[in-house]
Amino acid sequence: MSAIVRRLKELKNYPSAIFGLSIIGFLLVLSIYTVIAIPYSQATKLWRGADQIWIENPRFARPVFFDWFTPKKLARTIIVDSKNNPAAKIVERHEKDVEIRIILEFEFPYDEFPTEINLFMNTKLPDSNMYGTFYWETPDGRKISLKRGSIKARDSYEMSQDTALRRRLTGKDAHIGLFSKPSNQDDGAPLKGKYKLIIEALSFKPDDDLDARLVVYGTVHGIAGTDHLRRDLRVALFWGAPIALIFGLLAAVGTAVLTMLIAATGAWYRGVVDGMIQRITEIRMILPTLIILIMIGMFYSRSIWVILGTVILLGVFGSGIKIYRAMFLQVREMPYIEAAQAYGSSGSRIIFRYMAPRIIPMLIPTFVIEVPAFVFLEATLAFLGISDPVIPTWGKILYDAQSRGALYMGQYYWVVIPSTFLIITGLGFSMLGFALDRIFNPRLRRM
Repeated sequence: MSAIVRRLKELKNYPSAIFGLSIIGFLLVLSIYTVIAIPYSQATKLWRGADQIWIENPRFARPVFFDWFTPKKLARTIIVDSKNNPAAKIVERHEKDVEIRIILEFEFPYDEFPTEINLFMNTKLPDSNMYGTFYWETPDGRKISLKRGSIKARDSYEMSQDTALRRRLTGKDAHIGLFSKPSNQDDGAPLKGKYKLIIEALSFKPDDDLDARLVVYGTVHGIAGTDHLRRDLRVALFWGAPIALIFGLLAAVGTAVLTMLIAATGAWYRGVVDGMIQRITEIRMILPTLIILIMIGMFYSRSIWVILGTVILLGVFGSGIKIYRAMFLQVREMPYIEAAQAYGSSGSRIIFRYMAPRIIPMLIPTFVIEVPAFVFLEATLAFLGISDPVIPTWGKILYDAQSRGALYMGQYYWVVIPSTFLIITGLGFSMLGFALDRIFNPRLRRM
């Protein structure tokens, strides 16, 4: 063990190892932060989008850092709520009715039009049936009538879906027409300044009340953007790190250790035991791993733990057994093995105490290099739709992007960001693994 520690200290002499360790350290810090900041139960709830939790997020919004690459000021989502601003609401209660006037005022300083406009309303009484009149006031003083109608207990007004309003706006969607300049000044850019949404409501129940929340959806949102379900991709992007590390490390370590022990068992006992292990290995080597995993995901379970167990089981009886068996056959003939046998050591003690430790230095770079392969395998299964449906991962982001034609729609961030994380993860473990291989492999140390 001291020899292994001494060799690990040599990593500081390899710039590639330092770079690889920096990447792995970043992924570990991100994973720890993610687990603390967004607990698993919260992450799965967010990813499922339960209770319209993402209703105030724009669809298909690009990350906010896109601002760095354009001279335009890209539109952010604006939310104005009468609950947070008591001065925005005037209530006049009479003996038989109540009149409510709400003015939702906001500044629009952006160079792009918003993508949607929604108004969410809540009345105090569950059986309320208010009558409301809605107006829109632009910075240049124009007053546009939006609609008239009843307001229910929990109501919403999707202006961008209002066909009658679209006709009044000369065929433009509400999020375009309401922010456009007058026809004699229209240059294809939104009119900047202070806008007002005015609601005049009347209820014949004097105890009734009304609150309204206006959401003007922007074109950029968060550090990773949003998808077709308005979900903040940051959740899956951050949770992809711990899932990738757990899956990759457990699969790599489990496969490498079990393969080594099975190979050592066959090399020590030989005969029927070794023959059976070799026949199982040869049969396994002709079976397609990906097809087996797809069949298990389709017909049995898509749980990540079932998939992980299957990956380890299939990986154990791979070509690595033959490589380790050749090494153990040489170790078996060494004098100290004969001495241990002469002292009466059992076969299991010889395997675990004397044979396996000789191969462990060769095992370390092997499983480090194999981690990216298992990370990419998990992402591939998720991309194909064969993965745990409740766990947000990088592969899930890519699957949704592919199914929604993200590249054809110009939503490159949806594909590029998770792909970059996958590439960085593979690069980090590969560079560290290659450095470890040079340290622990005697033939490479002489080069």
